[in-house]
Amino acid sequence: MTKVAIVQGTPTYGNLKKSIKRSIKYIKKAAKKNSDLIVFGETWLGGYPGWIDHCPNVAKWEHPPIMEAWQTIYDHGLEVPSAELNDLQAAAKEYQIVVVMGINEVVKKGKGNGTIYNSIITINEKGELVNLHRKLMPTFNEKLIYGMGDGQGLKAVDTSAGRIGSLVCWEHWMPLTRQAMHDESEDIHIALWPSVKKSSRIASEHYAFEGRCYVIAVGQIMKAKHIPSQLTLPENFENEPEAYVCNGGSCVIDPEAEFILPQQFNKKEVFYVDLPKVANLAQFKITLAVSGHYQRPDVFELEVNKKRS
Repeated sequence: MTKVAIVQGTPTYGNLKKSIKRSIKYIKKAAKKNSDLIVFGETWLGGYPGWIDHCPNVAKWEHPPIMEAWQTIYDHGLEVPSAELNDLQAAAKEYQIVVVMGINEVVKKGKGNGTIYNSIITINEKGELVNLHRKLMPTFNEKLIYGMGDGQGLKAVDTSAGRIGSLVCWEHWMPLTRQAMHDESEDIHIALWPSVKKSSRIASEHYAFEGRCYVIAVGQIMKAKHIPSQLTLPENFENEPEAYVCNGGSCVIDPEAEFILPQQFNKKEVFYVDLPKVANLAQFKITLAVSGHYQRPDVFELEVNKKRS
């Protein structure tokens, strides 16, 4: 049995050091409850820029408020490697827990500097960074914020909690991306979303059934009061600081697309879930194995470029 801690919370915006310290507190708390795996939401470190879907003028050329908001994300993003990442790795090792976390990854030196990636880090129970996945394609207006990722992180890794893979948001609607991950034979798939809306839930359920794996779909909590102060609020958020921009919806789904944890909305909480033995997942592939007898390699070929761009 694998015990999972799901952090459905509000990120710390504009302060990387505080965000790291707060994350380590969550890690320590989850370890004390004997969790094997702790999962944080999309761009937990730095916070998801949910305002791009709501605030006016976000796409206006060289609009000073947007430039300032972007620089705040950049200044307080996580470099890989870095001292801040070392602190997270040390915590995972100390508490012997697997950590999967969404980050605003920044490149500040050398080739590629000046770019932010919507990324996921996976740290094993030994404190080793075993995967860094960069979201392949920023979704719609996310292109204003993020660069395009690459295929290096399209893999599953063996950990004490099981074989774990992860994708971000609309990557779950990229058929070839899903196939690349199914070929990695995941026990547990982490699906990070701003909020797990109806369409996001359907995609997560489909992934669980298709991949014959457990899916942990993670949403987060963001309110109007968390929108950068220099931005113009839409009318529906004016004088409504507690209005939800992102309202969670985290859930856990089994290989038959049934809920282990039903969706949790409008709650700022850590949810603890026990997953059945991952060794028993093989039985579900007697009917459907999309990397095996349902792939038909004599008909289809898939090549994945796993070089870091």
